[in-house]
Amino acid sequence: MFRSRCILTASSHLFLSSVWRTQLLNRMSSSPLPVAAVCQMTATPDKEANLSVCNNLVEEAKQKGASMVFLPEGFDYIGSSREETLSLSESLEGETVSRFTDIARKLEVWLSLGGFHERGPNWETDKRIYNSHIIINDKGDIVSIYRKAHLFDVELPEKGVSLKESASTIPGPSLIAPVQTPIGKVGLGICYDLRFPELSLALQRQGAEILTYPSAFTVATGAAHWETLLRARAIETQCFVLAAAQVGPHHDKRSSYGHALAVDPWGEVLGDCGAEQPGLIMVEIHLEKLRNTRRNMPVQEHRRNTDFYHSLEKT
Repeated sequence: MFRSRCILTASSHLFLSSVWRTQLLNRMSSSPLPVAAVCQMTATPDKEANLSVCNNLVEEAKQKGASMVFLPEGFDYIGSSREETLSLSESLEGETVSRFTDIARKLEVWLSLGGFHERGPNWETDKRIYNSHIIINDKGDIVSIYRKAHLFDVELPEKGVSLKESASTIPGPSLIAPVQTPIGKVGLGICYDLRFPELSLALQRQGAEILTYPSAFTVATGAAHWETLLRARAIETQCFVLAAAQVGPHHDKRSSYGHALAVDPWGEVLGDCGAEQPGLIMVEIHLEKLRNTRRNMPVQEHRRNTDFYHSLEKT
């Protein structure tokens, strides 16, 4: 099994063998399997700088053979206060999404924009936003939008974690059907959604082959739960799981855990970007492995109907 190492961005001070980079590029660009790029970055309140980082990651991923590129939650920015977060938000018709549709069209690559600060339907009166996962095809068309359903309102004083996402964000109204893409059928989640297996199982029942959890996990919760949860979602649904991530300090009030991860349907980690630098991992999506895993251990066929799992509630 080929396990992808994180390809660090040019800003990294770590040395990567030019021979290894060439071997990886040749392997991925000539692969008969579809290739995904799972990205890691450190967003700040500077939207222009963040867009430049994203553009460089997408260009590098395309050069290395990716047909779909996954960017993390907060790829557009991570604000230092509620007021800044709201003031920097845009509508789907704004400049940020327009520039990413241009990137997708120009490079002929699919994009997963893992968490866009989208102004809500009553923005003029309530100043509230959605956390929106946007899929753009290689023609530059928006083909799907999922708005995060589970909001991160958590107080862990012993861990130094205090976040209340609902102070500015509206929970999304519904799940979105998995999207057919060049790498397979992709089911959409965002960050804290990872903790709710009901969501991943619902997407799997609708045909998902790949689950996505673009994230900005806190350092404390990431160290405790990130890889465990991602592997659990992969194992129970027998799907690939791709999780782009934020890493490092965004400003003086917040840092993220990193470890952008790719997991196969058996729960094996295929690539990990680590906890220090922006970069990306290149992942071959072997759908025949998914089919073999499901055939050899037909968990979904063994699953009882919904009434069975609610039978205790009726006693």
